[in-house]
Amino acid sequence: MTAGASRATGASGTHENQRGWRGWREAAQDALYGPAGFYRTAPEGPAGHFRTSVHASPLFAGAVARLLCRVDEALGRPATLAFVDMAAGRGELVTGVLAALPAEVAARTRAYAVEIADRPDGLDHRIEWSAEPPRGTTGLLFANEWLDNVPVDVAEVDGSGLVRRVLVRDDGTERLGEPVAGAEAEWLARWWPLTGEEGLRAEIGLPRDVAWARAVAALDAGLAVAADYAHTVGTRPPFGTLTGFREGRETPPVPDGSCDITAHVALDACAAAGKRAPGRTLPDALSRPQREVLRALGITGVRPPLALASSDPTAYVRALASASEAAELTAAGGLGDFRWLLQPVGSLDAEALLVDVPDDEEE
Repeated sequence: MTAGASRATGASGTHENQRGWRGWREAAQDALYGPAGFYRTAPEGPAGHFRTSVHASPLFAGAVARLLCRVDEALGRPATLAFVDMAAGRGELVTGVLAALPAEVAARTRAYAVEIADRPDGLDHRIEWSAEPPRGTTGLLFANEWLDNVPVDVAEVDGSGLVRRVLVRDDGTERLGEPVAGAEAEWLARWWPLTGEEGLRAEIGLPRDVAWARAVAALDAGLAVAADYAHTVGTRPPFGTLTGFREGRETPPVPDGSCDITAHVALDACAAAGKRAPGRTLPDALSRPQREVLRALGITGVRPPLALASSDPTAYVRALASASEAAELTAAGGLGDFRWLLQPVGSLDAEALLVDVPDDEEE
């Protein structure tokens, strides 16, 4: 049972208690993306409520820009290179990537921010703002902490060993509903099997598989990347991960529009779905911890030599701050534990994109 959520008593409850009961997927969809949803109405944007790698340091945007340059090189430097920022928030990542690109690459780059919220005032005019990813692009599609906010239903094992859908009201009160069946039951059997132990829970990741496959299918050629809190079939948490965030603090997930609602991603299931993106069969995806990927993209967190403090104190302080930010992005137990899913579209070799080479060779 999710921390902080109360369970309605009784098998069916009164007529009054049954009003407003619905699955977590529908409830979270309204709470996050409805007319009065969290992502539409919070003026401060996601950065006001939780800290992502994008907000932690501009080094992250720099690393993504370097990856985009490597994709560009692998694609033969096309006349138009796309960078698609999924769940763009207020455009922080796409803005940082454009600023970090070499002038020649930036001149060929067409930047897209995909977000349901309104376009922020003052955003760089080069960035196209839309609610859906553009189709038929060539380049890099990047989804940082997008899939964890694609709403999913929650399942729980009842006292008789039956797997049932968890229903919720706007105040966060929960009860068990109908047995899980059909495609959702098949997904659980393959990706998150629940034993007969009462109280075990799972988040049914099928909507995320579909969303990721659609995003991958938007690319004609290039690389699609999802970076998120994730788990795999051998390490599923026994009681799920559904939670909320408000003003920088974890909070019970209450689907009333007042907080973010998120759950970790079954990234192995998404990888399988992405490989079968509509209309084609793609190469195998690559999955790596964020710390490994960022180190391959030049973020090491190495402290500057102490001698620099004497010879150039200002440079030492800058280098020390950069090392501290890099350490946060790659830290075990924190942002470094994110998983990156890299899905090549076309003939790209995802592994080769993570081979670190000197800057002069990249140019």
